[in-house]
Amino acid sequence: MLEVIGVRFKKAGKIYYFDPGENVLSTGDYVIVETVRGVEFGKVVLANKKVDEEDVVLPLKKVIRVADEKDKLTVSENNEKTQEAYDVCSSKIVEHNLDMNLVEAEYTFDCNKIIFYFTADGRVDFRQLVKDLAAIFKTRIELRQIGVRDEAKMLGGIGPCGRMLCCSTFLGDFEPVSIKMAKDQNLSLNPAKISGLCGRLMCCLKYENDMYEDAKQELPDIGERLKTSYGTGKVVGLNMLERLVQVELKDLERTIEYTVDELIEEGAIAVPATK
Repeated sequence: MLEVIGVRFKKAGKIYYFDPGENVLSTGDYVIVETVRGVEFGKVVLANKKVDEEDVVLPLKKVIRVADEKDKLTVSENNEKTQEAYDVCSSKIVEHNLDMNLVEAEYTFDCNKIIFYFTADGRVDFRQLVKDLAAIFKTRIELRQIGVRDEAKMLGGIGPCGRMLCCSTFLGDFEPVSIKMAKDQNLSLNPAKISGLCGRLMCCLKYENDMYEDAKQELPDIGERLKTSYGTGKVVGLNMLERLVQVELKDLERTIEYTVDELIEEGAIAVPATK
């Protein structure tokens, strides 16, 4: 077992594990750590805890120190400088007539690098742009192409539900979302209704997907014929959330709604297999 802390560098960003060393840290503390990008300022979101070695990527880097007020002031100053960097880069993109959309600029904590995030439909030759920016800012420049989902995460916004975007408020990682999830939940397949601000399928389609998959194991399929106490009928509707089945009985010329338990009791469907 290893003792670790979890650190985020951005709101709703991915959580990275670090070795706390002799430090006993609490959620909400700020620390200075070394990352692949250089020295960075991060927020502790998971206090000291023990984890299995298989759950972390070794070797773990140690916390350099607990951040103080001077470090917080440095971060504030860096954030102020990013707007200038963003404006300069935007003007240079126009000057070079590059087909790219600048999303965000970011200084590393030690100011050894400025990272510019952008979206584009294809590959972009930005070599001259990097040279110009390096000459202006006298530091290392990195241009990083991101996807539309990452763009929405960085910029934030209000989703169709009226709430702030999940990706920009609490989702650390994006999970795969498929059109099958929308079909299983009997949602409209109109792209305008199941797509987020990024234009991709909404992340929230994943939230209840496991429950719907479990329900599908219990419920019969649409069109399946069942023998009930009222006669043979055809399944014409399902309510996944309430585990209800609508059965059309031709002999009675009516549709009856059953619960799963009622159909099991009548022997119309088998008892669901336990996991």
